[in-house]
Amino acid sequence: MTDDVTLRVVVADDQRSVRDGLAMLVGLCEGIEVVGTAPDGAAAVALVDELAPDVVLMDLRMPELDGVQATRQITGRSAARVVVLTTYADDESVFPALRAGAAGYLTKDASAEEIEAAIRAVHRGQTWLDPVVQARLVSAVAEGVPDGAARPLPGNLTPREVEVLTLIGEGLSNREIGERLVLGQATVKTHVNRIFAKTGVQSRAQAVRYAISNGLAGPGSAS
Repeated sequence: MTDDVTLRVVVADDQRSVRDGLAMLVGLCEGIEVVGTAPDGAAAVALVDELAPDVVLMDLRMPELDGVQATRQITGRSAARVVVLTTYADDESVFPALRAGAAGYLTKDASAEEIEAAIRAVHRGQTWLDPVVQARLVSAVAEGVPDGAARPLPGNLTPREVEVLTLIGEGLSNREIGERLVLGQATVKTHVNRIFAKTGVQSRAQAVRYAISNGLAGPGSAS
């Protein structure tokens, strides 16, 4: 199943063979157009400014400007969503990328179907994390919490807001949350805005991390 609109994608990777291969692979997906490729983070930022793509596939280890810094600049000044696509899934790679605003994180052994699904998911406002990455996030949280310790939710969230936050943590869109909880989309949007205000998060990616860190979401596909 494909989305109705054509999604515009920029691919950033310092290895030409990888960059060209990804551009060809993504370009074969129905309803997705690769509008530009970049050999480093600085070029990726410039392309986003020039072409206003919907999604950027971003490598992390690149010259000039690395993927984390490029992601931070892109998400800070454009509507483009960033999916990190890298060889690395260690804490030193994952956490800085997510803090910079990446909405998706895949390793380079991801299949063509997974890459396409991630592009479509983040464009819909969802978060898409490789299961290995989600497992690392949950493990990092568990390692810092004593057994049986209570995990109070700051911000005085209501029970309904906790339900909504949990579903955000599972990667559901506002429409899907409304269907699950039998709520109108305007009501869901109100709950989401209140959650953001109470918890201090500024994006759905941050909300997902908040949900995971508070034990409301666990490993598994965020599709």
